[in-house]
Amino acid sequence: MQRSRSEYSIINILTGFGGYFLNTIMGYICRMVFVRCLSAEYLGVNGLFTNILSMLSLAELGIGGAIGFALYKPLAEDDRDKIATLMRFYGKAYRIIGCVVAVVGLLMMPFLNIIITEQPDIQENLYVIYLLYLFNTASTYFFSYRSALLTAAQRNYIVLGINYAVTIMQSIIQIPMLLMTHNYMAYLIVQTIGVFVNNVIVSWWAKKDYPYISKRNVKPLSHDEKRGLFINIKALTINKLSTILVNNTDNIVLTYFSGLVAVGVVSNYVILTNTLSSLTSQLFNSLTASVGNLNAIENDEKKYSFFQIHNLSNFWIFGWGAIGIAFVSGDIVRLCFGEEYVLGISIPLVLAINFYIVGMQNAVYAYKNTMGLFRYGQYLLLLTAAINLVLDIVLGNTMGILGIYLATAVARIATNAWYEPYAVFHYGLKVSPFRYLRKYFEYIGVLVVTGGICYYLCSLCQFQVAINVIIKFIICSIVPNCIFFACYHKSEEGQYLIGTAKRFTVKLINKVRR
Repeated sequence: MQRSRSEYSIINILTGFGGYFLNTIMGYICRMVFVRCLSAEYLGVNGLFTNILSMLSLAELGIGGAIGFALYKPLAEDDRDKIATLMRFYGKAYRIIGCVVAVVGLLMMPFLNIIITEQPDIQENLYVIYLLYLFNTASTYFFSYRSALLTAAQRNYIVLGINYAVTIMQSIIQIPMLLMTHNYMAYLIVQTIGVFVNNVIVSWWAKKDYPYISKRNVKPLSHDEKRGLFINIKALTINKLSTILVNNTDNIVLTYFSGLVAVGVVSNYVILTNTLSSLTSQLFNSLTASVGNLNAIENDEKKYSFFQIHNLSNFWIFGWGAIGIAFVSGDIVRLCFGEEYVLGISIPLVLAINFYIVGMQNAVYAYKNTMGLFRYGQYLLLLTAAINLVLDIVLGNTMGILGIYLATAVARIATNAWYEPYAVFHYGLKVSPFRYLRKYFEYIGVLVVTGGICYYLCSLCQFQVAINVIIKFIICSIVPNCIFFACYHKSEEGQYLIGTAKRFTVKLINKVRR
């Protein structure tokens, strides 16, 4: 059954939020058990190996983004031959990538002792742990590439539903296993099986719903089509390289300067931030395919109008989230993991700044990727990575944890935080970039005032930790939403969002009554 963009967006959002809520609860229970059953060094190992192997995803070379963009039009036109052709190319490319990731990952093993300067106090062999992480990363490429088809077809709710079902079941198994055995290797093996099962089910589902992608007699891509794809892949490769270097070097540098224990301690704050980031991503990722469909068939005026709506949504959600990270995360860490894991407010504050900077790029990236503007700013992003790496080393050596995360914020502000919007407005929407800039600084002004009010009110909370969490959460939810509503409920984009929320609520109530 064919649905509208709005219907697909709503289904994707509902699945994302519902599944993520359950998955987050189970994940936090599992992590709390993890912290109490295993030492902080295990958290450090987990964070370090995750970062190292995330860097290997550079081997993906931007193929996923390029193919996703190429699929929007044939999916909108139901061009099955073109879809099958693209998926055949995608499958071959990803099988090669899986092999490359496996080989490069094995070649990195001798260098682990250089990164980990002090041997951690753990029973398991570090190399065996690393091999399990490597298997998780490399095996994914042999199966999950078909998930891109479901996502591009605005059916990401299927991918999310499978992922959440598997990971929730995985947590249900891991929690009692940790409590009974205190065995990290058993925990990791369950995780490995979960990743493998998830990949197989998603792959099977895509083949079931789109059987024509498995046809033997598929036309190859033409020379011009391959050339266009490789131009986009080249641009996306550079984008991905810089993103990986910015996002995944922090734990490596931190391990070198401060050791695995420091990585483990700060990881509790990072996981809170990443959890909130992933939650908000469920909302905006659910809209990406619909934005791609809109950009494929609508006029420039409608594209710009929806961008403004998307951008206000970004500010509202990420501004609210940033305030929560800055003023509530410390008490949550104290409550869930213990006083010994609590850091000064400067750490959650700089994490909140990074969270907001990245979040405010959501609308920009959605339009840039779905309009095929991959090549703009591709080399500037390498400068982002270079600035981040240099500042990581300089500030990490002098300021420790704070310096490393501050380096990331400075690198982003200096480069892609301003150029990416410029590229989208100038080359894609054909609108003056100063419109975006004015709105961006307006949003910052509103956020700073809101944050100041929340900080003052939260500083008055001097109760038991559980009560502090509840009261601060209420403060950091009510105050931002009231101020944001007062500022923007009369704007065109605000009216659209309020109207959409009302219509959605009515539809949801009617469905429940039935």
